Amino acid sequence: MALEDAKHEIDAAFTRADPRGLSYENAFAGATSFLRRKYSKDLTGVDLAVTGVAFDQAVTHRPGTRFGPRAIREASTLQPCDPPYGWGFDPLSEFAITDYGDLAFDYARIADFPAALRAHIATILTAGAGTLVLGGDHYITFPILQAHAQKFGPLRLIQFDAHSDLWPDDDMARIDHGTMMYKAVKAGLVDAARSVQIGIRTVTEDHMGMQVIDAPSVHMEGPQAVAAKVREIVGDCPCYISFDIDALDPAFAPGTGTPVWGGLASWQAAAILRGLAGIDLKGGDVVEVSPPHDPTGATAIAGAHVAMELLCLYCWARRA
Repeated sequence: MALEDAKHEIDAAFTRADPRGLSYENAFAGATSFLRRKYSKDLTGVDLAVTGVAFDQAVTHRPGTRFGPRAIREASTLQPCDPPYGWGFDPLSEFAITDYGDLAFDYARIADFPAALRAHIATILTAGAGTLVLGGDHYITFPILQAHAQKFGPLRLIQFDAHSDLWPDDDMARIDHGTMMYKAVKAGLVDAARSVQIGIRTVTEDHMGMQVIDAPSVHMEGPQAVAAKVREIVGDCPCYISFDIDALDPAFAPGTGTPVWGGLASWQAAAILRGLAGIDLKGGDVVEVSPPHDPTGATAIAGAHVAMELLCLYCWARRA
């Protein structure tokens, strides 16, 4: 059936009528939306809206993550012809998922960006849909968390990262991907004591009460034990997952702005994410995919798979 469908399916990003269902469009052709979902600003009946934030003006080293959303979408064209392996259900057929497109913003008015993103996410949440965000650098998580906290209250954060992003910012004014988590904790957007950072392998003087499972601990304890520990930390309260692709070792994700060796292998990240099934996930993001620094496309492929896992986690908690 799939081979027959491939003969006539094309540009499903614009032509598909039903937001539910697999897609058999040739992976190498057609308009590239995330998982071949339909591009739409109509959120009526939508369970989950995928949106891109092509912003990288907050980086401390190599730019290029503005191209991340486009690359992740293109990499995802290999995935929507089958249910995700190992989950035992088909979220693309059971749930209405749409590609909401990218955030529009004036790249030359950086000071206006946070409010624009916060309003963009709030629009989706107000419509009753969840959000899955494709970045962009990691600063974007701060306005996203502001919008989520406004609706759900302080969240329990699960952050995959090489860096804690807890650099002090006492006037709270920096637009910087290294200070956004400091601001989130200071602003009360996350419950630091019931939040956890996974994969850390750079020095942080003050973790501000957040739990830390660093990269060596992941390697020694194993992903199943890590997932169990994370579930114990966050409990059954509303959660948000932010996955910085540099949580992965540069061998698996070289295309990122601040790579650090000794990170997670792809299989470890996949196993940890799968082990979180059942958490009350309210939203998530994949950030810091920088295609110009990876001519192989491996980093975007990793980002697309992480995004699929976040999608599955979101849908798993909402199955009838």
